[in-house]
Formats: sequence, C-alpha cells, structure tokens
Amino acid sequence: MVDFRRCITALAVLALFAGLAVAQTGTVNPLQCATNVTVTPTLRGEGFTENTGDITLTCTGGAPAVIGSNVPQVNITVFYNTQFTSRLITQSGGGLNNQISEALLLLDEPGSGLSAPVPGFGPAAPQNLCTTPLTGCIEFVSSVAVPLPSPPIQVATDTPQGTTATTPGRNVFQGVANADGRSVTFFGVPILAPGTTASRVIRITNARVNAQPLAGGSASGASPVQASISISGSNSLLITNSTPIVGFVVNGLSASVSGTGAFNQCTSVTKASVNVVRFTENFGTAFKTRVQAQTTAAGAGQGNGTSPPQNVPGTIYNSESNLVVPVSGGTAGLADYGTRLKAVFNGIPAGAHIFVSTANVFNNNLAVTVPAFPGGSGGNTGTVGYAQLVTSETASDAGNALGSFLPLVTATDNGPNNGNVPIAEIPITNGTGTAVWEVVNTNPNTNETFGFGVYITYTSAVSTNSPAAGTSTVTLSYAPTPPAITAPPTTGLAASSSLSIPRFAVGSIASASIFSISLCRTILLYTFVTNQAGFDTGLEISNTSQDPFTTGSNATAAQGGTCALTFYGGTTTAPTTPPAPYVTPNIAGGTVWVDTAQTRVPGFQGYMIAVCNFQYAHGFAFISDVGARNLAMGYLAVVLPDPGAGARTATPMGCAGITGISSEVCNATGEQGAH
Repeated sequence: MVDFRRCITALAVLALFAGLAVAQTGTVNPLQCATNVTVTPTLRGEGFTENTGDITLTCTGGAPAVIGSNVPQVNITVFYNTQFTSRLITQSGGGLNNQISEALLLLDEPGSGLSAPVPGFGPAAPQNLCTTPLTGCIEFVSSVAVPLPSPPIQVATDTPQGTTATTPGRNVFQGVANADGRSVTFFGVPILAPGTTASRVIRITNARVNAQPLAGGSASGASPVQASISISGSNSLLITNSTPIVGFVVNGLSASVSGTGAFNQCTSVTKASVNVVRFTENFGTAFKTRVQAQTTAAGAGQGNGTSPPQNVPGTIYNSESNLVVPVSGGTAGLADYGTRLKAVFNGIPAGAHIFVSTANVFNNNLAVTVPAFPGGSGGNTGTVGYAQLVTSETASDAGNALGSFLPLVTATDNGPNNGNVPIAEIPITNGTGTAVWEVVNTNPNTNETFGFGVYITYTSAVSTNSPAAGTSTVTLSYAPTPPAITAPPTTGLAASSSLSIPRFAVGSIASASIFSISLCRTILLYTFVTNQAGFDTGLEISNTSQDPFTTGSNATAAQGGTCALTFYGGTTTAPTTPPAPYVTPNIAGGTVWVDTAQTRVPGFQGYMIAVCNFQYAHGFAFISDVGARNLAMGYLAVVLPDPGAGARTATPMGCAGITGISSEVCNATGEQGAH
C-alpha cells in the first residue's frame, strides 16, 4: 500500500525549494512573504558602489489561479537610507536609458541547482530575462502533471500552455532606478500564488549603495544600511519585516608611510630607496578580486575567460562583482576591476624620477613571492595577498566583459641593493604622479596589508637649482576616486552609466610626507671684517665634503660649488653704502678658497655672510695690521641655521631642525656643518 502522506510531504518539501505553485483546495490563506537577508555584509565606508546583501522574500499561501489566465503582477520597490548606485545599463537598439539598472529580481532561484520536482522549472529553469523592465512581463498560468495522487502543479509560462506546460516563463527582472536617487523598482513582476504547502522565493540582488554618508556614524563603529520594501500593483503581498538591514558600514582602509626619505640637492642618486607605502584592510573582505577565481588559471579572478561565470543565485562571492547575468546592452553585476589601491605623489620637483614596485613587497629590498598562478585559485594564491601595478585607476580589466586580463605595467628595472624588486617609473606631470595597484589574490579570512616600494632617481645640478629643495607628499586611498560630486543625490551619486564600478571617495586619509630634498649649502657669518686703520682681514673657506668617512651612516659625497659673499657696513669713502656682493670661483671638495678684504672690498669695515652651495663648509678670518707686525687675531666663522631647512630662531647656535650636519659636529660645536 502506498503511503500517500509520505508522498505528499516529500512533494511539499521539494516545492518549498523549487518555489512552484501547487493547486490547493479548501480554505485559502492570504498570500504573504517573509523577508530575510541571508548574509548581512560589511560595507566599506569609502565606497560609492558597495554591494548590499541579497533580500529574499519567501512567499506562501494565496488562492489557486485559473489555467490560461494572466499571472497577477506586482511592482516591488526597495528604498534605501542612502543613494542607490547600481550601474545603469545601455539598452540595445541605440540610445541610453538613464533608469534601467543592473539590480535584478529573480523568481524561484533559477540556475541555483536546487532540487525541483518538475524538470526545467523553478531552480532547474534557465535564467530567462524579461526584456521590458519598464513595464514588466505578462505571464500565463499553466500547469504540469505530476504522478498521482498529487494534483497538477501550477507554473508560469510566456504563452498559455494549459496542462502540458513545457517552457518556463520569465524569471529575471531588471530594476529601474527612481528619480529620488534612493530607490529601485521592479515593475510588472508576475507572482503566482504557491498555495499553503509550497513557497515561492523572490530574490533581489546586485543592489549597490553609496556607503560614504553612513561611515563612522554609529557609536558601535558600524552604521546600518536600511532597506524598506513597498508593494504596489494589481496584486497584493503581505510582507513581514519590510525594513531589513542589508549591510553595516565601517571604513575599510588604513594607510601609512614607513618614513620620510631624506636627500640633498648636491648628491645624485639612482634608484635610492625612499620608503614603503602600506595599505591595510580594516576587515577581511575589504580587499576583493574582480570576480571570485574558480580555476587555477592565472587571471581567473580578473575574468580571463577560463573561470566559470559567477551566476548561481544565493552563492556568496567575495569579489567586487555580484551575480553576473547578461542583460540587454551589458552585463549585470560585473565590476570593471578588483579593488585598486592608489598612491598620488605631489610636489615632485623637476628632474626627479619616481619608481614604484610593480607588485607588493615585504620591504624595499625584498619582494613577496609571486604566486604560482597569479589571480588563480590554485597553490598558495588563495592565501597569499598579491597586487600588481596597472596602467591607470580606470583601465578596465576586460572592457565590461569577461575574457581579458589586467592592464599591467611591465617592470623596466630592478630596485637597489640585491635587485630582486621589479620596479617601473611613474610619469610625473606638473609635479604630480599616480601609481595604482590592483588586488589579484586576497585571503578573506584575515586582515591583509599590502606594501609597495618607492624609489627615486635624480642628477644633481646645483648651478640650476635642480632638483629644487622641498618636501614631497603622498596621498593613499582606494581607486578610482572620481571627481568631487557636489550635485544633489537625484543627479549626482544616485547611479551612473559612465562611472566605473567600484569607485571610492578619498576618505579621511591625510597626505603624508614621503621625502624631502634639502639645499646643499652652508651659511657662514664673519662677525667682523675690516680693511681700515691699517688693518686687513684674511678670508678663508674650506670645502670639507671630501673626508675619510666613506662608509656607513657618515658617508659623504664630494660636493663643489661657489660661495656668495654679501657685505654689511660701509667703506671709508661711503660709510653707509656696502660694497657689491662677490661670488667666489667654484670651490671643489677637499680644497680651500682664500682672499683678503683689501683685494675684494678695499676700505670696508662691517660683517659678511657667505652662502656656500655645498655642505660641510668651514670659515676662518684673520685680522692683523699690515704685515702682522704688531696686532693679530683669528676666529672661526659662525654657521647660521639655513632658513630653507627650518624656521630661523633667535639662537642660531642650536642644532634642532638643522639638516646637513653630523651629530658629532653638532654636539661638539652647536653649529651646522662648520666651525
């Protein structure tokens, strides 16, 4: 004897996952839907286009429909407490519709692979797009016979098919962005009542929002993204929990610079290490690949065409893309690239060349191990974070379609010392250059840090003030960062058909000093110089940039340059008018310049300041009567702090903030580089 109760129970369980309608008899419960967000993700507070969690409505009840009649339609609108920013799709046939988006509504989990009592329907049905999203799609009530004693199962089809239905209806619907900039509507969605022993699943996915306004707004450290669901149309759905939380927002990035590199104008450098810029994610899924790598092939996580499509409803994909489904005029759910990290270098002096590592490093002399399959899922690629330098912040991995790879920058050289760090030069325009790296492999189960080496090359040209002295800075952020948007939400960040996904704000990360170039000069004060009353002054300047300290932290390079002598005071013929300045010949490292006041400024008495275009200058003055027969004295020139190296103070003998001076000299004399 057949246990009919067991058969009916089994069929009901299958229908629960399939979302197919079962004809019912007797008392009919109202059609009602329970809302759920299976996974509530953490959203990056810097993100303009953050993927929210999928909303599912599990609907039960409702009266059986008449075979051949139209399936009742509803409009489902989802409001958010921030801007709705899913990509707007270009439609086929030319022109651009500025409302139809990549946000999708799916009926009965098509393509999910879940068990279905009727082959080809429910979860076993192919994803079938409604191509008229502004009005929805009309479906018809049909039925499919099942083994007795179970009653026929009602299904929705594109055309009336009676009790011999073979073709499933439309089950994928695109959302239309509304003018308020904060909501999306799915029009004309046919909802066939499943009855009391089955359920129908409605999934809303690929909804992106601007998380930036919500960043840092909660005392707990995370602010909720609130959705509100509204139903309208010719049919009605009762919804429990119509205001689900679809995400929590926290800032996703911390960044730092390992230190400020110190250089001077008069010493040429080649691929000198500057520092390491570091990007750290604040939670494990803040760094994402473009799609989730599903094969070991290189670039599978960037869409190189060898990875299966990311199109199974309900699957958690730790990637910038979500559910990837072809639609008219584009691909819904597909991001343009993975997470990108950007360093913007500012104030780079002319003549300086900036290089960066083409992949992440442990330090400036040690690169991370290149994964066996960069971008793939095999070997150590799933656990070792890896990022590569790309040509720009907006260059797409694949032109909005799967089948390409990263727009990589090829290394042109290697870093200094052991030379195992591949590097490439960053173009500098008007003192600004940008480096962008894309995350190729990432481990979602840990907070990762990506460090990238920075290097500098320049040729010293003191005579032309190159490279100019000053401090250069760097700003670190996600990428891309579109131009500042000041328009109201209805026309600004509501959604875009042209701006890329993902995109970010610079955030609260301030610019940091990355390196400084100091002037190569020493300022000497001769407190008294005279060529009056039978006295003369001998003047001497030594260039001690050549010395025995050629290794270690005390290493110096021989420098050469002139000294400009400026006189303050007057002459016997013009007591209030100082002589014209005098520029010495070039004083090479390891040599001295000598002269007399009688030769340079006859009849002068006052003081003199010498500005020498090299470091480690020493000055000496010797005053005597002519021939040094009766009176004579000598003194060391005082070294004044360089105003170009820091603020000038009222105590010029101090060493604080002074560059170009060894600690030994400073501690012994309190003077900058000379005594």
